Amino acid sequence: MRAQLPPRAQLIEHYRVPDRLTPRVRVNFIASLDGAATHEGLSAGLNNADDKIVFDVLRLLTDVILVGAGTVRAEGYGGILLPADDAAWRVQAGLAAQPPVAIVSGRLDLDPGHPVFSQAATRPIVLTHAAAPADRRAALAEVAEVIVCGELAIDPHLLVAALTARGLPQILCEGGPHLFGDFVAADRVDELCLSLAPVLEGGSAGRIAVGADAAARAMELKHVLRAGDMLFLRYARQES
Repeated sequence: MRAQLPPRAQLIEHYRVPDRLTPRVRVNFIASLDGAATHEGLSAGLNNADDKIVFDVLRLLTDVILVGAGTVRAEGYGGILLPADDAAWRVQAGLAAQPPVAIVSGRLDLDPGHPVFSQAATRPIVLTHAAAPADRRAALAEVAEVIVCGELAIDPHLLVAALTARGLPQILCEGGPHLFGDFVAADRVDELCLSLAPVLEGGSAGRIAVGADAAARAMELKHVLRAGDMLFLRYARQES
């Protein structure tokens, strides 16, 4: 008999955190068995309907969706709008009906007319640094809240503090690999939710985390869920 995910109410309990006030960076990725982050250049090439269920639950539980500008462009992000039932669940749970999207970009090479801005359910956030082009900052300020998180580069610690100060301490990072790598290097990853796709990809596809600086961070396995041959792994920071 094919293994299935638990019912949605139980799935929510698997991923719910007891303390929502303490800032938490939860990263969500999918990878092939041999470590590829994409198929034909897109992470969507590795997922399936079960992965989408977990993906939606993680969005349901977050305060803000964090994503790099490159991922917005590559993965075709539009305006993020949770279904009406999910919005109602969030309101009943004391959360905002819709989580905003926060886009990380140092160069600010984002079109203010992009659907991630023009179709947004709530005003997006753009996280950048003080050396970013002033004209682009001004243009994006028309369609988003622009927050400076560092002088010459974006500092993950300042980023988390800025979102927390705006009442958004539960952060769901959806990539991409360079953003994930930056957070690993800064030791700002509290949790990784990894979907393991039952395929061997080969080729030249990159890893889920990429960065100039290597950093080993111990993680503790919290659960393993299975749906068919897909595994859903949840790891949390290993406390000393």
